[in-house]
Amino acid sequence: MPNPIFHYLDGGAEDETTAHRNVSGFDSLKFVPRCLVDVASVTTSTRILGQAIDWPVFCSSTGASRFFHPDGEVAVARACAATGTLYCLSTVSTLGLEEVAAQTAGPKMFQLYIFKDRDVTRDLIERCKRSGYQALCLTVDTPVTGKRERDLRTGWGVPIKLSLQNLASFARHPRWVLGQARKGWLSMPTVAALSGSNSIVTQTQYIGKQLDPSITWRDVRQLIELWGGPFAIKGIMSAVDTQRAIDVGATAVIVSNHGGRQLDGAAASIEVLPQIVAAAGNQLEVILDGGIRRGGHVLKALALGAKACSVGRPYLYGLAAGGEPGVTKALTILRTELIRAMQLSGCTDVADIDPALVQRL
Repeated sequence: MPNPIFHYLDGGAEDETTAHRNVSGFDSLKFVPRCLVDVASVTTSTRILGQAIDWPVFCSSTGASRFFHPDGEVAVARACAATGTLYCLSTVSTLGLEEVAAQTAGPKMFQLYIFKDRDVTRDLIERCKRSGYQALCLTVDTPVTGKRERDLRTGWGVPIKLSLQNLASFARHPRWVLGQARKGWLSMPTVAALSGSNSIVTQTQYIGKQLDPSITWRDVRQLIELWGGPFAIKGIMSAVDTQRAIDVGATAVIVSNHGGRQLDGAAASIEVLPQIVAAAGNQLEVILDGGIRRGGHVLKALALGAKACSVGRPYLYGLAAGGEPGVTKALTILRTELIRAMQLSGCTDVADIDPALVQRL
């Protein structure tokens, strides 16, 4: 990939300590396996946000997937359907929400931001209803954009700033350029309609201006009532906010620090998971997002009380490497590792995994 695209995928905010800690935070959790359990067959199926999925991992919303492969979001949605899980499409996708919905019958969720122009958000909700999305996910940890220093250096931040240096990097990657050219001009269709421009530079400028630092829980409650279906709030990192999510009627909270791309120095998602699970009780589904790189990580999150996990970078690396087959391969690796970890630790059903399976050392 061209240099700006790789660092957009791989990088985090400031010193990237939170991005790295999301992964390393799993290391202090050690398995305490149980032996002589019949694990010839294990059950990984579960339900999340009203949808039945074959295993407790789904693909989180990530912006502009065509940056990484010309088939973009459609490739990911198809791979999710093929591997029996849910796909969450981003507002800043590089393919339209209606187009993605029409390409696969698998379960789908749409990720929202609350823009300054509230009519924009309400219109997106109505379009999701018409297109058959089964759930909504509201991202709440972006009142402003984090300081992503890799993107600032490469010019691929919000907004995108073209320069001779980054244009030269694209020129050195003709395969990437030709692949994109065959699919047409790179754009974010949802944002294009709102900004009135097909220029991705103008579209990112529009996004930067529309992020609203004044949103409150009152706004969230209004969206939940307008949607009237399964609703997840993504970006929750505290027990206090978990209780507020219960109060406004959310279905689920997604424990997430935006992949370490917002507030550097924030706790790792896995570190705060237990307190959020305790606060949620049986009133909310809790999903762990951030740092999942192995099937064993998934098992540790389930042991601490997560109902499921969502992944971003793992499937994007697969997408960049091989399109839809690459995403399928990445998800298959995670699922195979999860099953093996369950067998080696004496777990036969994801519904029965309990905290005694891990110790923090």
